[in-house]
Amino acid sequence: MECILISIVEDITEIREGMRFLVNQTPGFRCVSVYDNAEDAVKGLPDDAPDIVIMDIALPQETGITCIRKLKALGLTMQFMVFTVYEDSTQVFDALAAGASGYLLKNTSPEKIISALRELYEGGSPMSLSIARKVVASFQQPAEKNELSAREMEVLGLLAKGLLYKEIGEKLFISTGTVKQHIHHIYDKLHVQNRTEAINKVFGKKGL
Repeated sequence: MECILISIVEDITEIREGMRFLVNQTPGFRCVSVYDNAEDAVKGLPDDAPDIVIMDIALPQETGITCIRKLKALGLTMQFMVFTVYEDSTQVFDALAAGASGYLLKNTSPEKIISALRELYEGGSPMSLSIARKVVASFQQPAEKNELSAREMEVLGLLAKGLLYKEIGEKLFISTGTVKQHIHHIYDKLHVQNRTEAINKVFGKKGL
């Protein structure tokens, strides 16, 4: 029988050990390692070579999202299942952007956790219902211009015209660093990764 190898990154002992027990008591699963912080996980997981990493977000120093991002940068094949109490949109989209393929809340039943791990292993992207709704809603509701501040709209409008950060700063009499901050906030509000996506979402594919 094929065995799905699991690693767990969780700082709360009761949750970590409970999850390890659940995994090891389920036929077809085996826990190969556990960590209580992101720093040790980044060092150890490449050698552990699990199929799936169950990852908490709120870890003592670096977050689980940072941990996922660093491990994904190594080109590893392991998949990441976020397991957290956080269900706000920012955390959800940051985790998915970092490389998580699944997102479960900690009130998920043991049966559904195991089912979700199998689904993830087989190529799915399991999520708690409330999380899945947020993801779907983000695609169904196009961004409105008034979600951005007047200054952010100015910056995005100049980006759409092809101006560089330095040129935008000069035109608006602000520093390049301030321009970058505005752009970071724009991307966060619109849940996009780059200027093209931001421009298309606000102005449409034809631009200004």
